[in-house]
Amino acid sequence: MATIETNTRKVVARLKAEGWVDVSGSKHDKFEHANRPDVLVIVPRHKLLSPGVARSIAKLAGWI
Repeated sequence: MATIETNTRKVVARLKAEGWVDVSGSKHDKFEHANRPDVLVIVPRHKLLSPGVARSIAKLAGWI
């Protein structure tokens, strides 16, 4: 099984590289994608994400 990225900077960089746009947020970054209007990916502003949160983000973004 592949490892899930838990570094928040790398996760955000990958989201932006794949066309996700940061739409708002104060304690969390919220990302939307033009091709997937029904999905809102929420990324907490921590240096490291817990494995469960990282896995959830990866599923929503379509990485796994």
